[in-house]
Amino acid sequence: MHLADLTMFYAPESGGVRRYLDAKRAWLAHHTPCRHSLLTPGLHVGEPAPGHYTLPAPPLPFSNGYRFPLRRAAWRRKLIELAPDLIEAGDPYRLARAALDAGQRLGAPVVGFYHSDLPRMLDKRLGRWTLAAVRRYVRTLYREFDLVLTPSRSMRDTLLEIGVERVAVQPLGVDTAQFRPQLRDAALRQRLGIAETARLLVFAGRYAREKNLDQLVQAFALLGPQYHLLLLGPDMPYRSGGNVSCLSRFFGAAELAPMLAGADALIHAGDTETFGLIVLEAMASGLPAVGVDAGAIPELITPEVGILARSSGPAHLAEAVRALFERDTAAMGRTARHRVETHWSWDSAFTLLLERYAALSGTTADHATEAKRHAAG
Repeated sequence: MHLADLTMFYAPESGGVRRYLDAKRAWLAHHTPCRHSLLTPGLHVGEPAPGHYTLPAPPLPFSNGYRFPLRRAAWRRKLIELAPDLIEAGDPYRLARAALDAGQRLGAPVVGFYHSDLPRMLDKRLGRWTLAAVRRYVRTLYREFDLVLTPSRSMRDTLLEIGVERVAVQPLGVDTAQFRPQLRDAALRQRLGIAETARLLVFAGRYAREKNLDQLVQAFALLGPQYHLLLLGPDMPYRSGGNVSCLSRFFGAAELAPMLAGADALIHAGDTETFGLIVLEAMASGLPAVGVDAGAIPELITPEVGILARSSGPAHLAEAVRALFERDTAAMGRTARHRVETHWSWDSAFTLLLERYAALSGTTADHATEAKRHAAG
């Protein structure tokens, strides 16, 4: 089986979608005989890695390196040239249409992966006047796919409510060898210049309005010096000072994992998440987590592994942080690690995905069976 992914959500400093695609490519290569092609925007036409093709697209301003294809013809032609048995589109813009066009020409099924909750994101950035029009756009686009995958139940329900019918939950996963408590950076507090008694919480991710980082910084002003916030990610508009440390650059997984394991908890103030992969990575690192009771986050942060704030307001975030440390955070961290090991492996996620691909393409389940055998062994 030849599988192809294309998305604009793949850049040098991008987050969850890139981690999903990199893990997918590595897993397919290791566990299956499948051929995999990846198409992403770049500066030039090229093949930066075997099976990874780039086509030129202009940069999207203030987006941490993302590029936005303006025309779909070249992408459609490249997909037709590659002739995959199944195509997965990972964003809702021009490349989604290119995937649908190529799939129709090739007679290949096309899957849409709903990584980004477009109506809620634009509502957050532009205002509620956009909501009805964006929901219509999402409904029209995603009804054309043979199957739409969402990483969480909340996003599946959102699409069903909009009127998209062929929707299934496709969980993501985490590399439990790459993210684990044993990687703890014992010198992290010393480098940050904070006391050993301070409760260190970390946020990791890109700066974006829907992450509610202004509210998060305000929450730590309310919490006072016994709590310390570490912000990790590119283009952060904050300076280190008081009980906030800010390292404004991109952190790859190998650098991020020890810093996560060296903190006391993760804090995530976003309220439009379709999944929240960083939450899983923190849980795999043995951390409890604080999140907002919105989007997909409640599916990951349950009372056994963390606390949900009532909203992203600073007072509610501060309240949730205090409540977390009234509990046994070490025990919650151990539970979090065990839950990830039990339910959120890439093996189980990609085995399920391959079974869905086989059903859509009308092929046998040989590849999925092969994947199961490798994963079990």
